[in-house]
Amino acid sequence: MNGTQSIDAPWGISVFGAASVDAPPDLARLRVAIEQTRQKPGEAFEVTRGGVNQIREVLRGHGIPDTAVSTSRLGLKSTWSYGNERKFLGYECTASFVIELRELDILETVLIDVVEAGANQVDGVEFDVRTKKELRARARTAAVAAAQEKAALYAEAAGVRLGPVIHIKDVDSENMRNSYRSHSSSGGGDGGDGDLTPGKVSVSAGVVIGFSVIGG
Repeated sequence: MNGTQSIDAPWGISVFGAASVDAPPDLARLRVAIEQTRQKPGEAFEVTRGGVNQIREVLRGHGIPDTAVSTSRLGLKSTWSYGNERKFLGYECTASFVIELRELDILETVLIDVVEAGANQVDGVEFDVRTKKELRARARTAAVAAAQEKAALYAEAAGVRLGPVIHIKDVDSENMRNSYRSHSSSGGGDGGDGDLTPGKVSVSAGVVIGFSVIGG
């Protein structure tokens, strides 16, 4: 049994319940970077800084404020080629940042424009929902109901009655995704039609509940 679904010194009935709530995405995070190599460190910084400023101007043109752009990494390292002999190529400066976009209908246009403005690395696009806290609460409520239903079936099959709940253990939603898939009865894919935006974002929750039992 998965360790996240077990309770030490078991008693009564211990069950795992999971649920997922779907919602259309209303937020995207674009992870992009500029990587430039020059012979001198100052030159590498300067050309990279210029690229960052160009991208910020492009984003402002799309109505995306500076507060929606966060720098996550700025690095400088020497780079070499390795063939018949080791050759110094220069200093490589990398500036990576995350762009938070709330107008998903312009996502592809923004992505193309930032690449044309100098972003030569696209590390990924992450979709999310701004109401995740509320969706997580709904998923947790549904997970508890799923666990209670499962426990009632086990108790009936064993000829006993459920007693009070005496243990509740939250299961981290990120760690239980694969477990949830094996318990899920829903089907279908994301419903995408070939564009960059997925049809839905799933917010999951899991719980282990321990019930005492009363003899039949």
